Amino acid sequence: MKIATWNVNSLKMRLPHVLDWLDQSKTDILCLQELKMTDDLFPIQALEDNGFGAVWSGQKTYNGVAIVYRKDKLGEPESIQKNIPTFPDEQKRLIACTFKTESGDIRIVCGYFPNGSEVGSDKFTYKLAWLAALNHWLNNQLSEYSQLALLGDFNIAPDDRDVWDPKGWEGNILVSPQERQAFNNLLSLGLSDSFRLFDQPEKRYTWWDYRMLGFQKNHGLRIDHILVSNALKSKVKAADIDKAPRKWPKPSDHTPYWIEI
Repeated sequence: MKIATWNVNSLKMRLPHVLDWLDQSKTDILCLQELKMTDDLFPIQALEDNGFGAVWSGQKTYNGVAIVYRKDKLGEPESIQKNIPTFPDEQKRLIACTFKTESGDIRIVCGYFPNGSEVGSDKFTYKLAWLAALNHWLNNQLSEYSQLALLGDFNIAPDDRDVWDPKGWEGNILVSPQERQAFNNLLSLGLSDSFRLFDQPEKRYTWWDYRMLGFQKNHGLRIDHILVSNALKSKVKAADIDKAPRKWPKPSDHTPYWIEI
């Protein structure tokens, strides 16, 4: 089974990219972030025409998340949760569901983590509060679901290997000590960074700024992640970042990251 995450930065604009990539990559479960559309505009018919189902939580202009799944391989998802139940929030940032498989239930959690804007700002305070609430909720989820994967745009580069210019970014949003501590707090729950389960080449990133030839110069950050529970960790057979969609016409500023279990 291949599971992936991709911040598409507008599903309306990049639906053809998503359908093409799903077909080429043979992905079974794809978590999407930044749908930038209300629920009624979600392209469920186009996905179903191509053999996929989905659960989603949309929002006008910003945010929005979805879990897309291959219908011929997976049954209807169960126990759908939208947003963190203990954290009242108008932003549509999280959706979770459970798939029944031959090797037991797999809980998929898709999140679009707050950006935080600037260290010390109100949005930064919101980000840290959101992360704390996520941590508390996931702790309970892990007690219920041994096989759990947390996927999404975390808006956190965990360490200096995940930043093209660590000195230049030092102290900034996405790399601050507080954000990195929150990431490590998630790992302390019994989750593992799937990317680091394997030897990886240097300077591998999932996001590049549209400006200043960021992608062409590989001035990027690794901020899109898949964390896996201990029960899934031993089943992860491969993990990779697919840079190809970032080269397509009018791409998202993020590219897909996938694992195979």
